[in-house]
Amino acid sequence: MGSYTFGAIDIGSNAIRLLITTVEEYPDQVEFKKSAFLRVPIRLGEDVFTQGAVSDQKRERMCEAMEGFAHIMRAYGVQDYRAYATSAMREAKNGPEITDYIRQKSGIAIEIISGQLEADTIFANGLVDILAADKTYLYVDVGGGSTEVIVYSNRTKVEARSFALGTVRILSDAVDKEEMKRFKKWLSAIGKKYQPTTIIGSGGNINKAQKLLNKKDRENITRSELDMLYRYIKSFSFAERVHTMRLATYRADVIVPAMKLFLTVCNQCGIEEIVVPKMGLSDGIIRTLYAQHKGSGA
Repeated sequence: MGSYTFGAIDIGSNAIRLLITTVEEYPDQVEFKKSAFLRVPIRLGEDVFTQGAVSDQKRERMCEAMEGFAHIMRAYGVQDYRAYATSAMREAKNGPEITDYIRQKSGIAIEIISGQLEADTIFANGLVDILAADKTYLYVDVGGGSTEVIVYSNRTKVEARSFALGTVRILSDAVDKEEMKRFKKWLSAIGKKYQPTTIIGSGGNINKAQKLLNKKDRENITRSELDMLYRYIKSFSFAERVHTMRLATYRADVIVPAMKLFLTVCNQCGIEEIVVPKMGLSDGIIRTLYAQHKGSGA
């Protein structure tokens, strides 16, 4: 038995997040307890998807966030961490230069990971523990720059794909039309082959949709409910979403394309329900760190 404190940094196209989790080992179980969570909406994708690189201004904002995260992790006594950068940093021509700069300034080592490793890390987030053995699910994580889809059948990952389709990319009008065609074609094939019944939704936008629909934790969202909410929010201007609906400015624009992507998955695969367990890449990083430490005998 023991206790560990780990940190997970997720550098996405829309926001940068820090999750600190304490892992407590008991005789009969292991508990993952979230100690802190911070989110900074920097939107690296706005630069990368239109200009091909991270601007100096956003580089400095990112560095400030990383320096802050480093201080917070020390204050919490974090024993180990991983910092993963996804879609925007994968495509930024100055990505390696940015990671070197931030390591020199903050001491944080950032790894720019592939879409496949992103999907594999998400798979490690403990999600399999809540899956029914006799059902097929699609885990769908809609980010700022990409959408990850993992197919689970009989509680086993059978297929996974990463598509360059994300909310910030869509808002920046930087989506390859052929990528959307590939997305829909692949989903249709998956629907016919596996006949999935449920989407497991991941990302801040589907979490917010669940709240707006007054759903309890892990209470299902139906396709018709999500479609109704999508049409309702879309009918408001950005200013109205902020002032009338009280959405945060960083959420008021991206939530619309996010819901559209989830509805696309529903429609292409004939799925009628979405469950939102609030697990993602950061949770997968924590689980991976714990497994590595146990494997090394730490």
